Amino acid sequence: MSWDLYKSGYKSFLKLEKSLSDNTVENYLRDLNKLIEFGKKNNKSPQALELTDFNKFITEVNKTGIAARSLARLISGVKSFYNYLLIEEIIEDNPTELLESPKLPTYLPDTLSVEEIDLLIEAIDLSKKDGYRNKTIIETLYGCGLRVSELIGLKISNINFEEDYIKIEGKGNKERLVPLGSTAKKLISHYIHDYRVHTNIADGHEDFLFLNKNGKKISRVMIFMIVKSLAERAGIEKKISPHTFRHSFASHLVEGGADLRAVQEMLGHESITTTEIYTHLDRDYLKSTIMEFHPRAGL
Repeated sequence: MSWDLYKSGYKSFLKLEKSLSDNTVENYLRDLNKLIEFGKKNNKSPQALELTDFNKFITEVNKTGIAARSLARLISGVKSFYNYLLIEEIIEDNPTELLESPKLPTYLPDTLSVEEIDLLIEAIDLSKKDGYRNKTIIETLYGCGLRVSELIGLKISNINFEEDYIKIEGKGNKERLVPLGSTAKKLISHYIHDYRVHTNIADGHEDFLFLNKNGKKISRVMIFMIVKSLAERAGIEKKISPHTFRHSFASHLVEGGADLRAVQEMLGHESITTTEIYTHLDRDYLKSTIMEFHPRAGL
């Protein structure tokens, strides 16, 4: 049967034409494997599956107790695969177009207040060898709204100190420019010239900004450990991760009145819908904004 052949072509399509990361591609393929198993079990090729088959497939997957968000991702992956088949003219019509995804509850990411971020930074022990590096890491995460992968992959050659911006290589190898604030700029410069310069840098890691004690690019796991340790020292009981600083960066910008499109650009979101989750502002803020800016609010 042709499932495995089409899966191989789909994998190349995701990597080469969609420029998705290896992790994202693997997630797509993992979900696709469930459909392949269903198709083979029912002795049906990709071309033979109809809407009724997909509904039966979704029902079977549902019985496994899959979470709504995971199911929505699975359906999205199935649709993506069939869009690929349509593009390659393997099928003439897409039978997944009418597949409905489960309604998901609005997801509001955890954020830190400015005061909580200050507490985290104050909890950093600057007397330790890695103290200044860790402070620079936190300020860069929060000050630039970076993903963890973007932070650990940040290169010195991509930092423009004269124009105050950094070039980020984001998801799918897409590049974007992010403004470099004065606090992060000062710390990064100081870290490079007064701390990093004393590190024995491993071959091939010379351009990476943040290094571990062995002179190699710092790992995702290490960033998570740094954040977890600081949260404990600062007495913050929220469940936070490095990504929390990205959420806080965006939320604080939106609450401060930043244009949503500008925030979208800085975060590297493909869709404005993704950025809109940061408009979860409290009622008092919304009320004060309306009272201040709406032409009829004071009448």
